[in-house]
Amino acid sequence: MATLTRRQRFPFPEIPEWFESFPARFTMPTMGDLSAVRIEDYTEGDRYVMRAELSGVSPEDIDVVISEGMLTIRAERTERDVEKNRSEIRYGSLSRSVTLPPGANEDDVRADCTNGMLTVSVGLGRGKEEAKHIEVKHGT
Repeated sequence: MATLTRRQRFPFPEIPEWFESFPARFTMPTMGDLSAVRIEDYTEGDRYVMRAELSGVSPEDIDVVISEGMLTIRAERTERDVEKNRSEIRYGSLSRSVTLPPGANEDDVRADCTNGMLTVSVGLGRGKEEAKHIEVKHGT
């Protein structure tokens, strides 16, 4: 007995080829991509701590800014001017911002970069404000 097979035709045959030729600069960043700064943050005692991996970036090329409740890290990995056979290292600028937790004291900030790990800590000195209850009035 002969079996019949039905072949489903893909209505847009050029789409898989389009994805294969999609420019790399529009794809999601990978773990080795310089623009993908990996961070971790936590509260330790009375301080908010944010750590960022910045391997290959010297501390002189890192700028930490706090303004209006945002912590921003800007850095640049510069390329050495030597003739290379091959380079898989990414060079250029990067930036990453995080929102500070409530009660963060923007005047109490410390930053340290050791072995490619940037650690920024912000004091939580203002304390948490009590919730305010608002009386709801009935309009007449």
